[in-house]
Amino acid sequence: MSSARETLRARWLRRGLDTHVSLPLFALMLLVAIWVVTFHEIDAERQHAQEAAVDSLQEMLGTYEAQVARSLDGIDQTLRMLKYAVERKGTLGALPELGREGLLPPGVVFVVSIVDRSGMTVASNPHALPISVADEGYFKFHQERDTGTTYVSPAIRDAANSEWHLHFTRRLDDAAGNFAGIVIVETDPAYFTSSYERSRLGEHGMLGLVGVDGVVRALRSGDKMSFGQKLEGQGKYSGMRALHGVGLNVLVGLDEQELMAAFERQRREKLLEGGVLSGGLIVITGLLWLWSWQGARTRASMRRAQETYAAASAASLDAFFVMREVRDAHGEIVDFKIVDANMRAAQMAGCSKQHLCSTTMCTLIPEARHNGMLRHLIDVMQQGGVHEQEWQSTLPQLRARWLHQQVVAVRGGIVAIVRDISERKLAEERMVHLAHHDTLTGLPNRSLIADRLEMTIAQAQRNGNSVLVAFIDLDGFKLVNDGLGHNAGDELLKVVAERMSGCLRASDTVGRFGGDEFVLLLTEYGSVMDAAPVLERVREAVLQSVNVCGQDVQVSCSIGVSVYPNDGSDAETLLMNADAAMYRAKETGKNNCQFYTREMNESIEEKLLLLDGLRGALEASQFCLLYQPKVDLRTGRVFGVEALVRWEHPEQGVIGPDRFIPLAEESGMILGLGEWVLRTACQQNRAWQDAGLPPLRISVNVSPRQFEDPRLVERVQHALNDSGLAPEWLELEVTEGVIMRDLQQAVAKMAELRAMGVSLSIDDFGTGYSSLSALKSFPISTLKIDKSFVRDLGRSDGDEAIASSIIELAHRLRLRVIAEGVETEQQRGFLRENGCDEMQGYLFSRPLPAMQLAEMLMAGTTRLLLPVAA
Repeated sequence: MSSARETLRARWLRRGLDTHVSLPLFALMLLVAIWVVTFHEIDAERQHAQEAAVDSLQEMLGTYEAQVARSLDGIDQTLRMLKYAVERKGTLGALPELGREGLLPPGVVFVVSIVDRSGMTVASNPHALPISVADEGYFKFHQERDTGTTYVSPAIRDAANSEWHLHFTRRLDDAAGNFAGIVIVETDPAYFTSSYERSRLGEHGMLGLVGVDGVVRALRSGDKMSFGQKLEGQGKYSGMRALHGVGLNVLVGLDEQELMAAFERQRREKLLEGGVLSGGLIVITGLLWLWSWQGARTRASMRRAQETYAAASAASLDAFFVMREVRDAHGEIVDFKIVDANMRAAQMAGCSKQHLCSTTMCTLIPEARHNGMLRHLIDVMQQGGVHEQEWQSTLPQLRARWLHQQVVAVRGGIVAIVRDISERKLAEERMVHLAHHDTLTGLPNRSLIADRLEMTIAQAQRNGNSVLVAFIDLDGFKLVNDGLGHNAGDELLKVVAERMSGCLRASDTVGRFGGDEFVLLLTEYGSVMDAAPVLERVREAVLQSVNVCGQDVQVSCSIGVSVYPNDGSDAETLLMNADAAMYRAKETGKNNCQFYTREMNESIEEKLLLLDGLRGALEASQFCLLYQPKVDLRTGRVFGVEALVRWEHPEQGVIGPDRFIPLAEESGMILGLGEWVLRTACQQNRAWQDAGLPPLRISVNVSPRQFEDPRLVERVQHALNDSGLAPEWLELEVTEGVIMRDLQQAVAKMAELRAMGVSLSIDDFGTGYSSLSALKSFPISTLKIDKSFVRDLGRSDGDEAIASSIIELAHRLRLRVIAEGVETEQQRGFLRENGCDEMQGYLFSRPLPAMQLAEMLMAGTTRLLLPVAA
């Protein structure tokens, strides 16, 4: 029984090895493999298509994010300039000043507005209907919170602009940090979706801005533009990224059907190919099965093996060379005969396979005897093993630039496998180039500039040469970029880069540092004057007009230059100093070249030193008060003094208030200093009275931060109580600009001070922006004419007209007028003839210490001799 089972098993095994049995099984396996491979390739293609879609989405999302970020940065910069200009020039003076400086954005695209704290539009560019926005969400947002950020409202329409538009707003603060209104930049929502490209996004893609509140600010899909709706959901191929600091997200979406259309075509083609291959396999298998049934199983198997080998050899990317050694009469290897090769080898050698297999290596490549190739193959034969190397081919016989070679020693010869790696090497070179060059202009980028500068400095140090580093910034580039679009800006940068390169020698370098900034490295110039013509050529080349997007535009450039070794011994210092010189060129009117000087940094260093010393000056009792007499122009009698603070610096001597008061304002130390001045002045006035001197009214200047301090009235009361000075002998001087920051609050605070008996005076009148309606509501007693109007009295008709108008206006409002800075008889005569009440200035007395003023008062020299009126 056991023997029968073994016989049956052996018979089935023999039958299984028969071709007419194994062939259908093999065909079935191939059929399964075909469909496994087909579905695997379909899945791979699907995955590749999905990954490509995701990559494309991320790329477009990043590109759109960068575009929107640049646009928002420009808008935010405009808002910051508006905020700065408003806080510096006021709501009415800000836009004209920015307009004169060319800093306003193009009115075709943007509308710029300034709104006061009550919600009323007080200024706009282009001019628009003044409306109240107090009920708008963006106004309430800034009114209720102080975030210090830009707020972006949903798309709205209002009375001033009937078209849908977005509001970009920023809060205005007064000096005390209180809400003072907002600045607005308006633009069409379509401005942020103008980069929609059908070639990339299709007909059903999405491109837009969505707020963190889920409300769409701008959304475009094909030709359809929408905004204001809630974002319901996102598709499979869509992405959103948050924009830092503005409460917005950029949204990019792609339609899945459009993305996968190409894949669906490929899938159908793969299925068709699989069906054709399956059908062909079934037919061939049937024929072979019939043939095997007729006894041709062995020949069919051999043929299939040969066909498989031929297909694998023909499809290989590597060139196969099978070579046998050729020895001379002494047994030395002198050549290698090529006995076999594939089609790839024939293609690489540029001849037929038959010719290749009938020649020797040295016949095919005569240079092999001299360039080390033959010696290398002989060494492989002698050493054995596998040897690999990459080498750059200079042989015309081999149609490749870079080759990878793998040589294996076999009995009686070698097998060489050679692959063309030229494309890989070129890709590596391109990657290295992209890492060190700007993709837009092709110029060296910041990294390569730094490397070349370090190398140039090292070489100049060895040779004793100088190196010039020029930092160049384009003037007006932002207007072109914002007005004509980023494509125009990119085209302009490329033209400028090409022009700069054309102005330099081969040994010089021009690179793009970033944005619209370029750096020149000029070497081997004998002196700075030798390089000046080159810099002038660059400036003139940039200044020439450029046609971009069908429009001629013109930009200039500001150039800052530092020189090695005078201005620095390392790349970082030279670039920093060249940058400082460039900013000086900007400050001096642009379109010029400035060489670095140490004074450019000295002003900053001096300011830092003063600020550092100011922190401990009050505790160290380094401040003192001087007192300048005030004279009645009718009687010539001294009726009062103004307290003026000075800083007795231990190293720099006496420092005037024009140098340290702005620093105290910026740092917040003005509150402590101002309270000290107030208390000291009150105590000194009381001391004069106790000494028996005639009573004088002492004037104390109140800084903007002091006036906006909620405890100002309390501090004044404490100073009077502590010194025992009666309130009628104290006068506070406040500038009109400080009062107008918050008129209602200012008037209320002034009324409290006036109720105490303290007098109030408006200092520097005529330089601010108070209105007549506001002026008449001020509880003040005196107007002080600013010295800028007094300086040219008798020589300037304009200043005389202003001074006489201020005097007449004050008298109509029943106010006294005092003029400061009176230094000449001519000025005094004009003021007296036009009815000015009081004066102070060097004509009568400089500011005096307390003791000298007391001596003058006790000596009786308190009257100014005045000519008798006719």
